[in-house]
Amino acid sequence: MNTIIKKPITILMADDDEDDRLLTKEALEESKVLNNLLCVEDGVELISYLKREGKYADVEAYPWPGIILLDLNMPRKDGREALKELKSDPELKAIPVVILTTSKQEEDMAKGYGLGAASFITKPVNFEGLVELMKALGKYWIEFVELPNHD
Repeated sequence: MNTIIKKPITILMADDDEDDRLLTKEALEESKVLNNLLCVEDGVELISYLKREGKYADVEAYPWPGIILLDLNMPRKDGREALKELKSDPELKAIPVVILTTSKQEEDMAKGYGLGAASFITKPVNFEGLVELMKALGKYWIEFVELPNHD
């Protein structure tokens, strides 16, 4: 019987809230999901990261993400604009994007899916909920989903 060994993926989180980024990192560690979490603070940085511009040119320090966790409400370029831009780019559109936001608006959900988001998740209100969410995301995106390699 052949066993496929899943290697950890890089999770790229775009969120302007430092506390949310820190709590997500801690929740991933607590949930025992063995992945590399890297963060950017807004949509401008997200696109720069993905296009390997400026400080993000170092592919060793900034590996290609297997999944993006995207907040909608960020300064400079919000999540909606960033999602639209990356899903219209042939080099970037295959990266799964999970919208992780405080928004519960039906319009945001419909627009997110319409722009190509893989999932829309409302941020849990407490740390325990975030740990459970990270466990579920890790199990789904690491154990079940086959992600393409980026060359």
